[in-house]
Amino acid sequence: MMTVKEVSELTGVSVRTLQYYDRIGLLHPDARSEAGYRLYDDTALETLQQILLFRELEFPLRQIQDIITSPDYDKSKAFAQQITLLTLQKERLERLIRFAQGIQAKGGTDMDFTAFDRSKLDEYAKRAKEAWGNTKEYQETVEKQAARTEAENDRVIRDFMRLFTEFGGMRDMQPDAEPVQQQVKRLQDYITAHWYTCTDQILQGLGQMYAAGGEFTENIDRAGGEGTAAFTAAAIAAYCAKAQ
Repeated sequence: MMTVKEVSELTGVSVRTLQYYDRIGLLHPDARSEAGYRLYDDTALETLQQILLFRELEFPLRQIQDIITSPDYDKSKAFAQQITLLTLQKERLERLIRFAQGIQAKGGTDMDFTAFDRSKLDEYAKRAKEAWGNTKEYQETVEKQAARTEAENDRVIRDFMRLFTEFGGMRDMQPDAEPVQQQVKRLQDYITAHWYTCTDQILQGLGQMYAAGGEFTENIDRAGGEGTAAFTAAAIAAYCAKAQ
């Protein structure tokens, strides 16, 4: 058995992230010490490897949970994909190293940009995602994004982040205040309109993710100011509690 700190040091996944995975039911510890510390065995570490694989493929945590808890989940298939993905990443890094060494040796500029090509890696990641992307929400997102131009997708993201800027301007209110709750409804409707049907259950999971630290929290706080992610999560929790 390994403590959460030991798992963090071994894997590079922060303690806070492991604690969050436990809270949302994605990765539970196998036991707890007498002092209450989370303990993980080899099975849990194997599950964590699978989670990290799907994170490399840029799957959202909610969809990862659906995949790895499915009765049809094939671990050997997932490991094979991981090996291929890492091999492609290794080959690309080796090309970049040789490219940089060549420039250093010549002491000049090389106008050959093929070393930067990541099309093979991106294509494999795309196919791997498609192989697992059988949830209704994933298919809905793919269809809606495909129907938009790249410029339109960029605008959708900008307008989405503007919602968090507006949340940031409401931080002096209570999370359950009516204007804040109306803003949560706008957020939910926006996700439904532009990506997938955002049920109250999905929205609740998103709120937890927003405040869990890492890239989500950083981006939201950057849009609305420090504390915006936590405030938004509290507002979503109040909204979902009323709906129950």
